[in-house]
Amino acid sequence: MLLLAADTSGKYGSIALARCGEDAGCEVLEVVPLIGGTFSAQLVPQIAALLAKLGFSKQDIGAFAVASGPGSFTGLRVGLAAIKALAEVLGKPIAAVSLLEAVAIAGRVRGRVVAALDAGREEIYAGEYEIGNVSTLLRERLLTREEFLAAADRHTVVTPDNNVADAVRGKGLQVEEIERPRSDVIARLGWKKVSAGETVSPEALEANYIRRSDAEIFSRSSF
Repeated sequence: MLLLAADTSGKYGSIALARCGEDAGCEVLEVVPLIGGTFSAQLVPQIAALLAKLGFSKQDIGAFAVASGPGSFTGLRVGLAAIKALAEVLGKPIAAVSLLEAVAIAGRVRGRVVAALDAGREEIYAGEYEIGNVSTLLRERLLTREEFLAAADRHTVVTPDNNVADAVRGKGLQVEEIERPRSDVIARLGWKKVSAGETVSPEALEANYIRRSDAEIFSRSSF
């Protein structure tokens, strides 16, 4: 099965095309980088160009995987909207993948892991996972830096963000600093979800923001 994966959650993003099978896992055919700030202009043309380059059409796609968050509100909306539209037209399943789960898996650490992403405003997105033959989500939440460092005690922290890693090291805690996962990681995690039947319809696909947008905060605070 041909699987298309997309990640538009951060400053930079990417799309990946993978050939996946029940026994062989996923062979990533190519990863195409995307530049943040122009995702809306790049995403669909880049998908079309990638398919054409590798000799496929959109009708060859059997499933989709998309990074559902946390991350940039605008970036996530663009990515999810494009995948929703394609999946609806083609009638194919979607696997929504948490970027925190991708970080946890990319650390290659077994046992209890805390995946961490810089959320700005002195806050951190934190996801606690039990990593074994499968990954089990325990909880995802938004914490202040102080809350995060207290919660991370006794567990290995996995993060692609240098400032988060430095803060953890400064407390004498265990940390695994990694490269930020790209859409090839999203593709492999997405395929596991597709194989397990953990998919969503285009109508049910939603972003996992973890925190509300400024617009929501300000609109509610005005009442």
